[in-house]
Amino acid sequence: MTTAIAQNQLMLGGPIGSLDHYIQAVRAVPVLSKEEEFDLATRLHENDDLEAAQRLILSHLRFVVHIARGYTGYGLPLGDLVQEGNVGLMKAVKRFDPNVGVRLVSFAVHWIRAEIHEYVLKNWRLVKVATTKAQRKLFFNLRKAKTRLGWLSNEETKAVAEDLGVSPSEVTRMERRLSGRDVSYDGSPADEDEYAPVAYLPSPDSDPADVVEQADWQNDSRRRLGRALAALDDRSRDIVQRRWLVEKKATLHQLAAEYKVSAERIRQIEANAMRKLKGSIAA
Repeated sequence: MTTAIAQNQLMLGGPIGSLDHYIQAVRAVPVLSKEEEFDLATRLHENDDLEAAQRLILSHLRFVVHIARGYTGYGLPLGDLVQEGNVGLMKAVKRFDPNVGVRLVSFAVHWIRAEIHEYVLKNWRLVKVATTKAQRKLFFNLRKAKTRLGWLSNEETKAVAEDLGVSPSEVTRMERRLSGRDVSYDGSPADEDEYAPVAYLPSPDSDPADVVEQADWQNDSRRRLGRALAALDDRSRDIVQRRWLVEKKATLHQLAAEYKVSAERIRQIEANAMRKLKGSIAA
């Protein structure tokens, strides 16, 4: 594809065929020299020369594709990301002042990324995952900040929070949001191995009120358990938590050696604490 054809198709919106063809077309447009860019930008800035604006945009479309590729990990189509980035490029060209002394590509990066960021945040999830400035920062930096696969440890969470200037709790909440994915309610006939949420309903006439009631009961039980644990003495609380509330449970003999008492004494403390917990939760 020649440069002239590529330019005509890009500017007139003619059929390019596919995204690959589009990328080939933008790569065929030559990069402007510093002098050419300054001349075109001056014509646009001083005379509103639309032909100069078109040439500036065309020569920088390849940079938009390069930037957009960095956001493909969010599961959104590259073509859509490129389109949004092109909007940012056009805004940058309109605002570019050649007399500042920087190249257009350096100035346009901010505008291109801003448009792509906004698109990702609006479309990556049906439920919005980033609504504050801190959450936006986390959304685009948390993956880079992780040093291993899986959930961050407490130390890693604190390190990420300090590095990004947010609280550890915000890091944890964003990590939970990023760990999930959207699922179609009805599913797709083509996805034979996918199970849509509708398939898990126990019956067509299932009462949503029952689901809400059950969730409220579980939340209330957790609150009662938290208060009951707080009322125990430190040793009893530690024994109960390590015997029942952690994945790798401690044995009676391990706790006995640590507290320098017999295993039977640990069992008695545990039994007494469990009776107190049951009484507090049931009250």
